[in-house]
Amino acid sequence: MKKLATLSALLAAIISLAPLAHAQDSATGLWKSIDDKTGKPKSLIRITETGGELQGKIEKLFRDPDTDQNPKCDKCEGANKAQPIIGMTILFGLKKEGEEYTGGKIIDPENGKTYSSKLSVVENNKKLNVRGYIGVPFMGRSQTWVREQ
Repeated sequence: MKKLATLSALLAAIISLAPLAHAQDSATGLWKSIDDKTGKPKSLIRITETGGELQGKIEKLFRDPDTDQNPKCDKCEGANKAQPIIGMTILFGLKKEGEEYTGGKIIDPENGKTYSSKLSVVENNKKLNVRGYIGVPFMGRSQTWVREQ
């Protein structure tokens, strides 16, 4: 009887940790984007998941003090045209496929263009490899984002 109680307690502990294991490899959370050209922080992006799809929204921009602290996306088209970059959803439609999230889009507010996107969580969930591309993934550019939360 004592063995059954111990086994039951162990099983309950394992089951309670299962959601944590899933969360550790998730791309959801707050990420600091790092400029792939300068190596400097650019923004904080909050990634959430709804209905199995990831969305990323800009929460903060890291800008020089002498520049507009709340710029608008003047080069964007459609609904994002002339909208504030802070609060803009720039990442959407990504779905988990194996170890990556694929099939999504990413908007670059600097040039207003929308690219196909994929991403993967690396380094024990501390970094996010984000790739934007046209056509095929090897024809694009990558950034590494660092987890804030």
